[in-house]
Amino acid sequence: MVENNKKVPGSYTAADIDLLEGIEGIRKRPAMYIGSTNSSGLHHLIWEIVDNGVDEAMAGFGDLITVTIHKDNSISVLDEGRGIPVDIHKKTGMPAVQLIFTTLHSGGKFSSRVYSTSAGLHGVGATATNALSTYCDVTVYRNNKIYHLRFENGGKLVTPLEEIGTTRKHGTLVRFKPDPTIFSTTEFKWETIYNHLQEEAYLLKKVRFVLIDERQNLREEFYYENGLVEYINTLNKDKKPLGSPIYLEGVDNKIQMEIAFQYCYDDYNESIYSYANNVRTRDGGTHEIGFKSGITRAVNDFATDNNLLKAKTKLEGSDIREGLTAIISLRIPEEKLEYEGQTKGKLGTPEAQTIVNNYVYSNFSYYLSENKEFAINLIKKCVASSEARIAARKAKEELRSSKKQKSEMIISDKLTPTQSKNYARNELFIVEGESAGGSARSGRDGMFQAVLPLRGKPLNTDSVTLDRMLKNEEFATLINTIGAGYGQNFNLDDMKYGKIIIMTDADTDGAHIQTLLLTFFYNFMRPLVLSGRLYVAMPPLYLVSKEVNHKETFKYAWNDEDLAKAKVEVGRGYSVSRFKGLGEMNPSQLWMTTMNPASRRLLRVGIEDPFVVERRISILMGKDVGARRKWVEENVDFNSVDDFVKEVEK
Repeated sequence: MVENNKKVPGSYTAADIDLLEGIEGIRKRPAMYIGSTNSSGLHHLIWEIVDNGVDEAMAGFGDLITVTIHKDNSISVLDEGRGIPVDIHKKTGMPAVQLIFTTLHSGGKFSSRVYSTSAGLHGVGATATNALSTYCDVTVYRNNKIYHLRFENGGKLVTPLEEIGTTRKHGTLVRFKPDPTIFSTTEFKWETIYNHLQEEAYLLKKVRFVLIDERQNLREEFYYENGLVEYINTLNKDKKPLGSPIYLEGVDNKIQMEIAFQYCYDDYNESIYSYANNVRTRDGGTHEIGFKSGITRAVNDFATDNNLLKAKTKLEGSDIREGLTAIISLRIPEEKLEYEGQTKGKLGTPEAQTIVNNYVYSNFSYYLSENKEFAINLIKKCVASSEARIAARKAKEELRSSKKQKSEMIISDKLTPTQSKNYARNELFIVEGESAGGSARSGRDGMFQAVLPLRGKPLNTDSVTLDRMLKNEEFATLINTIGAGYGQNFNLDDMKYGKIIIMTDADTDGAHIQTLLLTFFYNFMRPLVLSGRLYVAMPPLYLVSKEVNHKETFKYAWNDEDLAKAKVEVGRGYSVSRFKGLGEMNPSQLWMTTMNPASRRLLRVGIEDPFVVERRISILMGKDVGARRKWVEENVDFNSVDDFVKEVEK
């Protein structure tokens, strides 16, 4: 209530306070519990139920988890654990299984008597899935009996717990259908579930995961005897390895450790994937810090003891980790488990750092001493990385101190540079061909927008050596233009542009060029991608226009949905033009639709799941033509957003 622009005292009272309990609160603010209401949040409903089966498997109960996508787009998850308890919970007076599906922070995950380690420690899972579904049907196989209960319309109990038969089976079957009033899409993706279950199977060796899709009559099984070693082999499938994967497994003070790692000659990044209780810790944490410290100490000590380094020199951690792929999986008791921040993205357990550091150091030191040929080759690789890093730093220092200054460098006669030296604001457009380059040069804002046309299709950098990549004129020009180096020596602080924008035609050739450039940036400038400074421009596909009394009315359309709206807005008598390429646009059109920050559409490129990206690049850019063709036929829609994309900027 406002009076004369002044707030009235007492207008905010107890009557204004809403109390949302349990399921009601989840339905009111679903993103607080599952992250979003888009496709990511939709699939999170599955993970919450799968986690229950995973926890049982980690505790030693059950070695089979089956996920089925039914024809009505509902999901069922069947595990072979002990079965959710069905006896009456003393404090609430309701069956335990009903409590778990209707009450936040309930379940056996909080007690070490039930689970020594658990993926789902927040107690939100089954309740959230139930709350956000049109129905949730639960069947429990326990005590030689079959029990059943059902919820509908967002978690309302419609069939109380009942005994419906006898069985020799044990486990829990949950079938649910997401609520279309909550989610922007209710279409489950085969590939998303496939990747998640495969990752779980790598982490839980000798546990079988089965995925069935009744919609497409598909079935896939994931089972790995050697877990993390097979995970490493998949990630490094098309690379040139330095030795076999190294596998470490042990327990210290109730913290279980599984670690696998391998070096590759033709990889210039470090790829470390870490987990705590089977949950991906995307932002690292104490276990990653301990691992890095352990291998750094082990390599330096071996090199020093065997006189493989110059006197009084040490290798830096980044030199030792170049070309390293590692997976760190810890299982930590509930009372020791700590995360930093609101999410589970970063492990904070202090004890994990010391335990992993010492364990990796002692075991990797022993491995190096027992495998001296490998050790010497590894030291040579690390020394080469160190020398390249030092040489790159000296070159930058000489350039900065040179009287000629950077402006006198001939980077490329094709580059149309910016006038501004405000690097954070500057933008580099990488465009397809001279025709598009001409329009972009004329249409751009020369103060802060640079244009670099490509000549032909770029090299596929996923299957070439570093030397060959550097000899390629297009990529050498691109590296010099951006000015921040490449590989392990890439430095974000040296970038001359705040945004790198790939701008290609909206056709198959343009999509191919995008993919080749994305592969290059992922392989050789990964920090640029991770920092969110790489974008893909979205030129329109159509122009809808008509002329009345010598006055033109027009609308641009980026997809068929936009096109339908544009036809209505322009009105009868319209004509539709389909842009075949950027070169068909005049400079003012290209500026208005694709380059003007006030009106353009940009897709920010990011890495949501490194494992999926590695698989995708391996398929799309690798040598297996059959696998690539199969994936393209099943997945490619050139009018939709690529899986690299994280958000849209308008």
